Amino acid sequence: MMKVLVTGITGFLGKYVAECLLQNGCEIIAAVRNPAIGEKYLHGRNIEWKHFDLSNIQNNQNYYAYFGKPDVLIHLAWEGLPNYKATFHISENLPRHTSFISNLIEHGLRNLTVTGTCLEYGLQEGELTESMNVTPVVPYAVAKNELRKALEKECEIYSADLKWLRLFYMWGAGQASGSLIPQLQAALDDSKEFFPMSGGEQVRDFLPVETMADYIVQIALKENVAGCFNCCSGKPVTVKQFVENYIEKSGKNIKLQLGEYPYPDYEPMSFWGSVKKLNSIINENRSDK
Repeated sequence: MMKVLVTGITGFLGKYVAECLLQNGCEIIAAVRNPAIGEKYLHGRNIEWKHFDLSNIQNNQNYYAYFGKPDVLIHLAWEGLPNYKATFHISENLPRHTSFISNLIEHGLRNLTVTGTCLEYGLQEGELTESMNVTPVVPYAVAKNELRKALEKECEIYSADLKWLRLFYMWGAGQASGSLIPQLQAALDDSKEFFPMSGGEQVRDFLPVETMADYIVQIALKENVAGCFNCCSGKPVTVKQFVENYIEKSGKNIKLQLGEYPYPDYEPMSFWGSVKKLNSIINENRSDK
């Protein structure tokens, strides 16, 4: 049975990743600040809850041994989102996460999957491929990219495999209330006449969270694989069309109030991810079954 250490398991994505790991017959070790909260979310499952606080890293601790010498790490944790522009991502989060994961590698971890962000690509437009040079413009993406570079050096020294996953726009049940779809769903539930949003002409790459979790787990459990991977649909769609599709499937009616909010200044107007590398893993897994 594969033993998988998961951070960020009580978050939006983490719960779906946990379910997917359990369906794959994995034993989960969950690193959580408050184990009681974790057990509340995923009660009665094959999960070992271990107390861990990223804000209090002890460099003399052997975290690999503490977490039972896991076969795989899936690192989803990251504090302070969606405040992408805050400098604490660089000054606080980056050193914490670097120290923790480096500690695991130095003490024996050899298979690690860490989530990055599509924002690492910066303001580049069109189809984004993993071979592109990345030019992040907000502190959150800068910190993620610096973490990747630091971990790549560690993995080279210790012959470990790093899978760096650049996540695009996931959505689904349990998402933060301030996100686009939860706000839209709340307006539909309340039978609102109008839904205020941006102009909606920006092109994005959306993926259901269940599919995102499946991709993460499939890549994480794959042995002798390393490198950067886009986790996305590969299907560009305008935000307006995405919203209209959601409304149509809901069977309800609401008028879009376009242009009420400005476009984010840290994202290009039109971008989506290439799925060529992702599909090479997914298709290979299917052929093995």
